[in-house]
Amino acid sequence: MRYTAIIGCLLTASVILTVPLATAQGLTPVAAANPKIPGVAAPNALSVELAEVVRAQGAMLLENPRDWAMYYGYNNDQPNLVPLPPPAGFNVEATKTEPDKNTYLVLHRQRGADPQYDYGTHFLFQGHEGGVGNPKKGYITRINLDADIAHRVTLLATTDIHGNPLPVFDGSTWYPWAAHLLFTAENGAAGGVWQATLDVPSSVEDISGCLGRGGYEGIQADSAGNLWIVEDVGGANGSAAASLTHARQPNSFIYRFVPNNIYDLTAGGKLQVLAVKSLAHAGNIVFNTTPDADILSQDEHDLHTYGSVFATTWITIQETTNCSTPFGANALAKGTGTPFKRPENGMFRPGTHFREFFFTETGDTNALTEAGSQFGGLGGLFKLTQLHPSAEHGQLTLFYLSDVNHTGFDNLGFWTKDFLVVVEDAGDTLHTQRNALDSAYLFDVRLDFSNPARQPIRILAQGRDASATIDSGLMGTTGFQNDGDNEITGIHVSDGDPTPGGILGAKTPRPFNGKWRVFYTQQHGDNITFEIIPSRHAVDAKDRSDEREDD
Repeated sequence: MRYTAIIGCLLTASVILTVPLATAQGLTPVAAANPKIPGVAAPNALSVELAEVVRAQGAMLLENPRDWAMYYGYNNDQPNLVPLPPPAGFNVEATKTEPDKNTYLVLHRQRGADPQYDYGTHFLFQGHEGGVGNPKKGYITRINLDADIAHRVTLLATTDIHGNPLPVFDGSTWYPWAAHLLFTAENGAAGGVWQATLDVPSSVEDISGCLGRGGYEGIQADSAGNLWIVEDVGGANGSAAASLTHARQPNSFIYRFVPNNIYDLTAGGKLQVLAVKSLAHAGNIVFNTTPDADILSQDEHDLHTYGSVFATTWITIQETTNCSTPFGANALAKGTGTPFKRPENGMFRPGTHFREFFFTETGDTNALTEAGSQFGGLGGLFKLTQLHPSAEHGQLTLFYLSDVNHTGFDNLGFWTKDFLVVVEDAGDTLHTQRNALDSAYLFDVRLDFSNPARQPIRILAQGRDASATIDSGLMGTTGFQNDGDNEITGIHVSDGDPTPGGILGAKTPRPFNGKWRVFYTQQHGDNITFEIIPSRHAVDAKDRSDEREDD
């Protein structure tokens, strides 16, 4: 059989419907997370049916470098692009750019820096979360998946249409109605949303005058052309007097932008914030000026209790027609919307006509949090259900309550209609506390996880490359500017369809069927973007099955 035909049959309906949870989607669980051992690098471990291949990595020279952007995952502020064991007293290396959320598109007639080169049709777009300067300067790149190494990564932009340096970016998505890429900056009062054309060079425009400024990270469109934005802003720590010094106040919001014109986002619209009605008192759950009042509140306990069902309302906090002046979304949301503990990303469940929206809550990323699981200190997964994507009211429920072994949830993506991949960004502190690096988990969203004996399966145990191992040892030393342990980000399952019918959530994903592809980025260290593919084990198993059928 041809290889493409083999991988297209790996996740057939018969496999999906007959496997138990322990081998959900035909994937064997990875037994344990990689331990965090000082000075010791470790390889990534995936389900035996999966493998990963490098599509780009930090030291790759951009085909058209300029300004501060010379390499895919490293700035050019220091000569030691790939860190070596530093001499005594030297602990500064090239700044890591940390490529972030992935957006995959199948496009025709795309140009690059070389007018004579055929760049193919398969592309992966990313903003970069790290950068040089104060404020940090970022850039946008395109991985040309069909190209040779010399043309593999194209720099799209380092500045906006006014010549201003781009900020560092976290989230990204494709907005097909206006034919723009959208990038989010998780920079608090300096954050927001930027739109970029597909050109090389790209024309990039700050549209935060329409969508507001905030610590924006996750961004997704629904079938009506609304944009759902998930904010990640760490709150203040509790007081020593209340013994809450390891717990943070909920300080981030879920937003929905309803554009006046889906073909031109600069025409303005309504920015709304999600408000959740309290079960403990009259009115909505809102931000308190005193952190202690929120951290151990009855509302926080109720939000993180299985079986609680909350009524929700979208409340308009700003209407715009002239988007020339940015406004502070987070400030407007306080006292109106419901704050969460760092909800970083959200995704619509395929097959629900955009009626179900799942979003992660990262939590305090500290095992010592006095909030514990029961008050959201370790975060979780929430599900928002509405009759249609533009509905003003809905219901919020807790889907999964995190514990120390499953926490720091960040990016997520639907593997199929019923299976959701969620990845951790627990951070070096929590890695040390639990002696475990990050993992990616597969959840069956049809199941009830209130029984603690029922847990998702681990499909990826993140390792630590040699560069990140060195960086981890340098964390906290004077002059060191990079992060330590590797982090999983940008989990992305897509067939690359650039039409409105191809937005995430519109189709049922079918990984490895010849069109649908799976990507993620291993941030920090070598900054590698991987594509997940079927392993030789899975292909051999399919061959053996075919041989038995032939016999």
